[in-house]
Amino acid sequence: MPEVGDMAPDFELKSHLDKDKKVKLSDFRGKKNVVIAFYPLDWTPV
Repeated sequence: MPEVGDMAPDFELKSHLDKDKKVKLSDFRGKKNVVIAFYPLDWTPV
């Protein structure tokens, strides 16, 4: 389990801007701030 201040583990997701492109968290390391948020759909019971 990561602790406060630990570097986030690298992961890869599909880009919402280009459907054929994938984006890795490490692509932004040292370049931009990244905010990761989880938003369950409005109609889910979560």
